[in-house]
This record gives sequence, C-alpha cells and structure tokens, in this order.
Amino acid sequence: MISKSNEFARRILNFPAIRPCESVSFSTLLTSLINLSHTICSFKSKTFFTNKKNTRVSIHLIETLVVFLEEIRNGSSRFEVSLSLCLSELHFIFQKIHFLLEDCVRDDSRLLMLMKSDKISSHFRELMRGIAVALDVLPLSELDIALEVKEMVEFVRKQALKTGFEVEKDDRISMRRILRIIHQFEHGIGPELSDLKRVLEYLEIRSGNECNKEVKFLENEIVQECEKRDLGFLSSLMAFMIYCRCSVFLNLESSRNTTSLQQSGGGSSREMIKCLNPDDFRCPISLEIMSDPVIISTGHTYDRCSILKWFKSGNHTCPKTGERLICVDPVPNHALKRIIKQYCQENGILFGESDSPNRESTRSSSGAGSPAAEQAMKLVANFLVQKLLEGTSEEKNKAAYEVRLLTKTRISNRSCLVEADAIPPLLNLLSSIYPEAQDNAIAGLMNLSKFCRSKKIIVENGGLTLIVDVLKKGIKMESRQHAAGALFYLTSVEEYRKMIGRIPEAIPGLMELLQNGPNRAKKNALVTFLGLLMYQENHWRVLSAGLVLLLVNLLTSCEREDLISDLLAVLATLAEKLDGAMAIISADTLPIIIDILGSSNSRTAKEYCVSILLSLCINEGADVVPLLVKNTSLMMFLYSLLADGTSRSSKKASSLIRILHAFNEKSSSGSRASTIPQEQFVHVW
Repeated sequence: MISKSNEFARRILNFPAIRPCESVSFSTLLTSLINLSHTICSFKSKTFFTNKKNTRVSIHLIETLVVFLEEIRNGSSRFEVSLSLCLSELHFIFQKIHFLLEDCVRDDSRLLMLMKSDKISSHFRELMRGIAVALDVLPLSELDIALEVKEMVEFVRKQALKTGFEVEKDDRISMRRILRIIHQFEHGIGPELSDLKRVLEYLEIRSGNECNKEVKFLENEIVQECEKRDLGFLSSLMAFMIYCRCSVFLNLESSRNTTSLQQSGGGSSREMIKCLNPDDFRCPISLEIMSDPVIISTGHTYDRCSILKWFKSGNHTCPKTGERLICVDPVPNHALKRIIKQYCQENGILFGESDSPNRESTRSSSGAGSPAAEQAMKLVANFLVQKLLEGTSEEKNKAAYEVRLLTKTRISNRSCLVEADAIPPLLNLLSSIYPEAQDNAIAGLMNLSKFCRSKKIIVENGGLTLIVDVLKKGIKMESRQHAAGALFYLTSVEEYRKMIGRIPEAIPGLMELLQNGPNRAKKNALVTFLGLLMYQENHWRVLSAGLVLLLVNLLTSCEREDLISDLLAVLATLAEKLDGAMAIISADTLPIIIDILGSSNSRTAKEYCVSILLSLCINEGADVVPLLVKNTSLMMFLYSLLADGTSRSSKKASSLIRILHAFNEKSSSGSRASTIPQEQFVHVW
C-alpha cells in the first residue's frame, strides 16, 4: 500500500501521493502506515546536504508518532471507525514526506535543493501542519492507551504547529553567495576561486564527477521544464556548476579519472557495467542509446518512442522476429533503464540524448537559457582553449573532454567554443599518442561539425586530412567512428563532399570501418557514404573501390533490419546511375534484393528494394526485366506493397509492375524487341 517512488517517473519536488481506498481494512491501513513511518525514520542515517534542521525535526516527530501507532495496533478495536479518518490522512501526508526526504538526500541535485530551500521549508511547514490537523480529529481522551503515549501525541501536534520550519542561516548564506556569483556572470566577470570552493565545500561536492552529476541533473530538468522563468534560473545554475567543474576541478582530478571518461561510482556496479556490451543499450530500431526502454510481448526491448512509431506506422509485428503481436502495449523495463542511466553517467553521456550523426538532438537549444549562462559559457570557453593551447598533456585531455561534454548539449555552447577559437588546438590534439586525448578531441570536433560556422574553420585549418587520418589510423575504434560522424556532417557542404572524395584514404577508410567496425560505426560509415554520393564524381570512386561488393556481402550476413535498410539506401543511390546499376547487376544482387523484399518486416527496407529494382530496370532494362519476370514471387511482393506499403513505395511498385506487364505483353505478341523504350519508364522518387 506504500507508494513506491520512481526516480524515472517523478520530477523533483513533485509528490504523487495516493489516498488510501475507503474500503481498506483498518488493520491493513495501520500496518501500511507503520511500515511507511519506519521507512521515513530510516532516513536518519542518510546524509542531508541542505535543509538539515527541518529534515531532522520532521523525522523526530514521525519517530515519536510510531510509538502511538504501535500502541493502537495492540489495543482495542472499539474506535476503528473514528481512527480510520485520521490514519488515512496521515498516510497521505507521510507519502509526501517520504518523497520530500528522498529529494533531500539525492546526491545529484544538491545545488537545486539548496536554491529551492524556501520552497522546501514551505513544504515541510505545510506537511507538518497537516499532521497537526489530522491529529486534531483523534478521540485521544477515549483511547485505551498509556498516558505517556497520549502526551507524546499531543507533543507532536503542538510541535508541528509551533515549529517555524524556516530556511537555515547557513543555507541562506550559501544561496546569497551563489546568486552573487550568477550576478557576476551576467556582467562577464569571473568569480573568485575561493567563493566557488566555499559553495562546493558546503554542498560536499568534492570532485568533477560529482559536479558532473549536478550538471546532468539540471540538464534533464531543463528538458522537462515548461516555465520560461524557471528555464532561465535552471540554465544559470547549470552554467554555475559547469564553471565550477572546469575552473575548480580541471587540475584536481586524478589522472585515472581524467584519462578514462568514467565517473566515480560503486565498485561492484562499475565492474558490472564494464562487463556489459554497450550495444545492448541501443534500441534495435533507432540504434540510439535507449532513454525509456520498454518490453513488448515477444520479450524484446525497444526505446518507447521508436516502438510506438513502429506501431503507429501500421506495423503489428516484432521488428526483430517478425512475430505478429496480439498486444501492442509496451511494459517499462526499469531495471535496464537504471543500468543505462549509470552507464551514461560513467561515460560522460547525457542520459536520453541522441548521438546519431544523421540528426540533431531534439534537446539541443539554440540559446544559452539566460544572460548569466551565456556569459559564463564564454568564460568557460576561453578557459578551456587556454588549457588546450598551454596546458600539460593531462590538462589538454581534460579540456578536450570538457569540450566534448559541452558540445553535445547546446548549440550556444558550440558557438562560444568556436568564437573562442577552440577548433585549431583540437585538430592539433588529433595526432596525440594518448588514446583518450585523441578520442576526446575527435568527439568534440564531431559535435562542433554540426554547427554551420565550424565547418569552414575545420576545413581551412587542414581538418579534413587530419580527420581522415583518424578514420584510417585512429587508436580506438570509437575514434574512427567519431571521425566518420564528423565527415558526415561536413558532407552537408557540396564543396567539402568533393574535397573529401579526393582524399585518397577517405573512401578506403570508410569501407574498412563499414567492414570491421561495430554496428554504430557501420551506421556512421553508411550515412557518410550517402553524403558523399550527393556529389556525382564520388560515384565512380566508390565503385572502383569495390563498395558494391562489400555492401552485398554485408546484406547477406547482417541480421539487423535497421542496418539492412541503411545498406539498401546506399545501393539505391548507386543504382540511380548507369555505372552503379551495372556494378549491382554484376554482383549478382537481384536474388538478394528480391528475398529481402519478400521477407523483411521493415517498410523502409522494402521501399529501398523496390527503388533498386526500378532503377535497374530503367538503367539496364534489357538485362534485368527478363530476369525479374521469371521470378514468380516478385509480382506477389509488389502487389502486397500496393496494399500495405507507404505512398512512395506503392508508387514505385506500381511503376515496376507496369514495366513487367509491358514486357509480358510484348513477349506474348512475339515481339523480339528489347523492353519498353527508356522514355516510357516512370521514374518515381
């Protein structure tokens, strides 16, 4: 009956308490209330970083009430009806107190809880007043309990009314100090290091890792916040903590922490995370790290938004197995979500953030959120660039890591770092002999390459050759993966597509990544190929490098439908040109394409299959159409697409059906002519 809190579903300082059912028995209500009281009392042993006096007083009063509750459980049942009203109200209030105490002991929200001290004090005051009101309706004088117990109840009632539950003096001093620092930020003034340290010491934040937890918590709060006024306040607090993380802890972190990209945590849980394959945290549909994993009836797990989009598209099958689903209601996978959240914390990833190179994160913001945050970020950017230029190897690595973190979240952060001229020293760091320094630098550059102004600076500073060098020879596979992502963003500029294609190692490097890299790296390589193929000259380059044969080999061995769709997308682009169509036919691809068309559960994959077949008919009709006509199952697949496919795939299937029918009609009339003339084909895209 106790309402269990859920850190993933409940926002801080929100108390979703549930009133006990009116039909609940007295004994059940009383037992649940006693258990809830003991849970609240167990917070005595936990660490409260702020609002210490209010929490201590509240726990003490509830601890005193436990004696009364135990007493009436062992007493007479004559007054159960009159007691139920009081106990029901106490249960409702105790749930809220439990939620409030949970928030007070969180180790990732210390700064916000400090700055919300007025609101928290008000919550304690209102909840304690509620306890006093509930105790007022007790028939205390008529209860058959010890006099001492009655006096204890009366003591609790009076103290709940009498105690002011005001903000503590030390909390108030720290709040004012923080507001003064934020005011300095607004005027572009860097605060004194001693002032920052006083705040951090008061909050018991002793490392950059703990600082980072605060930043990530505030970032997630900003994502969920609707009130514009609160957005500015949260942005200022996050900027304050980012500034502390960079200025106070950059030189204090141990080399183990600064070179590992891993956050501190429990030893056993960290070892467990290391043993897991990070690819298991990615949604099979989107290939993104799941922010809200859910299980469907086949037992497979997907990200909620991806599987719901799959269902809304008219699919009622499991994307991995193809099994038809009777029930399409997903069930939350809280255990996996907790593990993913810890993995993200230990690897510097914002929980829930997309890191796909083919789209911007929806959580990115074009603005800093407040004047203080904007100015603080400029100060941080200048500080980091100075460390990148003049720091030790360890400081350069840590500064690159900070750039990597900052550029993942906000466009305004990228803008500040570009204005501070962070790109040249990051490019210099690509040649580092230290794996983590190289990886941090290329990951930061990949994030910066999403920003329009960054692209030109990267290219003008010789960045293309350096990035391709990491793609080909990067120390870590993750670095090569990030290099492919950076090249993808750079291919959005036509001139750079040409320049990348002309670098001798670029296409072979992408092919090697596609062949040997993990799924995330393969996806980055494929989308980069799609970007390069937007420039016509790159078609013959990839064909001469043998890309078609590699794609076909991967199609026969790949089991992931999302990757199969990406492989088909590249083939579909190549098939649009005559030389590409010839290479695809020479690789004996037709049976594979037709088999995927008939067996795949992905609408996207089927559309690409039809696109490839239609392009082959248009470019190499005399050789392809007779082969397609001989395949007895193809027409069934095409008619199925007419009924169940997307509007685009239906149009393409219709065009292909007309081509095949036209060939049959000519064959049946004895015509020896080649298939339908080129101008009669309908080229639908």
